Amino acid sequence: MRRTRLTLAATVAALSILAAACGGDAAEEPAGTGTTGGAAATDAGAETGTETAGTETAGTETAGTETAGTETAGTGGDYRITLIPGVTGDEFYVSMECGAREAAEELGVELDVQGADTFDPTAQTPVLEAVLADPPDAILIAPTDTQALQAPIQAAVDAGVVVVLVDTTLDDPSIAASAIASDNVEGGRMAAEALAELIGEEGPVLVINVNPGISTTDQRQQGFEGGIEAYENITYLGTEFSNNEPAQAASIVDATLAAEPELAGIFATNLFSAEGAATGIRNAGEAGADISVVGFDAGPAQVDQLEEGLVQALIVQKPLEIGRQGVEQAVAALNGEPVEAEISTDFVTATQENLDDEEIAPFLYRDAC
Repeated sequence: MRRTRLTLAATVAALSILAAACGGDAAEEPAGTGTTGGAAATDAGAETGTETAGTETAGTETAGTETAGTETAGTGGDYRITLIPGVTGDEFYVSMECGAREAAEELGVELDVQGADTFDPTAQTPVLEAVLADPPDAILIAPTDTQALQAPIQAAVDAGVVVVLVDTTLDDPSIAASAIASDNVEGGRMAAEALAELIGEEGPVLVINVNPGISTTDQRQQGFEGGIEAYENITYLGTEFSNNEPAQAASIVDATLAAEPELAGIFATNLFSAEGAATGIRNAGEAGADISVVGFDAGPAQVDQLEEGLVQALIVQKPLEIGRQGVEQAVAALNGEPVEAEISTDFVTATQENLDDEEIAPFLYRDAC
């Protein structure tokens, strides 16, 4: 982009000198203004080719400064990218945003974040539609339902927007340039293994999930169920759904203990389910003293509960890596470079004993960037 603008500026300057030499009275054409975060200058500048007085912030040109971001080899130019998380306020998605922001800064692209207050396709769809009213160059989105978001995301693709799926997916993810997520089936299997060890490979266990139809948590449940089958002395009580509400997860623990006082273990498939399960165990007092909990995710409240002993293990994802790679794949697609259609990130298992280890501590979730 710089070379083009410098050439245009030089051409305009040469023509101005020639006109002056010939005694011409042609008026000066308006100078173009570089758009903030955009890929083009204003119409006046684009049509006339004059950008000698345009302002853009990241690198100084002939008579102006660039505003949209540093342009170096391999960076994103003036691209605008929007991240639409599954829900706002969830430390997993906050951490994903942090990783995305770090990558956006390094690549010189503009990143905006728009999300709904609840993890619900009826709340997320209007957010996506509002973003598409002024479409960015690319969207990173964590679909809140594998089916309900298929058509709205297809509309983004049809509008020429590069789409990268982060964390969750669709029934047909092939419409996206890339899909980046944890291997959630494997994470569920790891949870089953950890819980079995904690309870001595015997006793009743329960899964507290979010809602059916969410690709990630469905896969964690699937992996857990497959893993727990290997332990013949463990009784699987099935799955209860918390609607992503910690209070509802706590109520599930209360109700299950009333029906199954010998409950030995709980696997909670996401941050809020684990937080609520720990609260339910605290509320149960002595009745919950011997229950082991394996949570998924590692927000600050969950880490506190792990340190307190209400939760015995956490399966920790790497949301910063998901956010970072999401931006990198989007920029590669926009630049016409090769992208990876599917990327899986791995996990670490956190316990009281290893929280401060260098293999664990960097992956604990953030509540702010």
